[in-house]
Amino acid sequence: MGLFDFFGSKKSPVEKHAGRVADRRAQAPDRWDSIQALGALKSSEAVQALLARFTIYADPSITDQEEKDETFRLIIETGAPAIDPVVAFLRRSESLGWPLKLLDRLVPAERVVTELLAVLEKMDTEYERDPTRKIQLLQALEDRRDERIAPAVARFLEDVNETARFHAIAALFAQEDPTPARAAAQKALSREDSVRGRARFLEAFAERGWDVGEGRAAIENVLPAGWSLDKAGVPRKKG
Repeated sequence: MGLFDFFGSKKSPVEKHAGRVADRRAQAPDRWDSIQALGALKSSEAVQALLARFTIYADPSITDQEEKDETFRLIIETGAPAIDPVVAFLRRSESLGWPLKLLDRLVPAERVVTELLAVLEKMDTEYERDPTRKIQLLQALEDRRDERIAPAVARFLEDVNETARFHAIAALFAQEDPTPARAAAQKALSREDSVRGRARFLEAFAERGWDVGEGRAAIENVLPAGWSLDKAGVPRKKG
C-alpha cells in the first residue's frame, strides 16, 4: 500500500481551492487567495471552479464586487481554455449578466449570438412562474445585429408574458432587416393587448412603411391616441 493510499489521495490544485471560492462563509482573504491560485492555473478546470464565485453573494458588498471583478479579469486572461466552461455556464445560469459579459470578451460577436439563440431555442412562449431568464435573453438580442435574430424571436411576439413580448418586438425591429418576421409581426400586432406593445409595433411599422395586414379592422378599434392608419393600412402618427 502506498503512502497516498493510506492517507487518502492528494487533492489537485483545483480541488484544493474550488470549495473555498464558492463558500460565502470563508474568510475573505482566504477566498481571495484561492481566486488568485485558480486564476494562475489558466486551465478550463480552474475556470469552471472560478465561475462558481458568480453564484454566491458575500458580505460586505464592496468585497463581493471586488472578488467578482477579479474573477472576471482572471477568466478573461485565461483566454481560449475559458470558452467552453463559460458557454456551459451561460446555458445553465439563472442570470445572464456575468456569463454574457465574459463571452463578449472571449469570442466574436457572431459566436455570442449563436450561443444566445441556442438557449432561446429551448424556451417556449407559454406561462412560466419566472420568465426573467427569457426576458434577459431577448434584451441581450436587442443590442445585437445578426440575420438569424429576426426569425428566432418571431414566435416570442405572442409570448404569454407582456414584458417578453415587448422585448421581442424591440429585438426584432433592432435588426437591419426584420422582413423575415413581417407576417408574424402583423399577426402579433392584431392580437397585442398591451398599450405599450401596440405603440411599439405601430412605431416600427410606420418607420418601415409596413401595412398592418389582414387585422386592420381589429387594430383600428384599439389604436392608441394619436395614431391612425392610411388607405394602405400603414400606421401614421398625428402631429
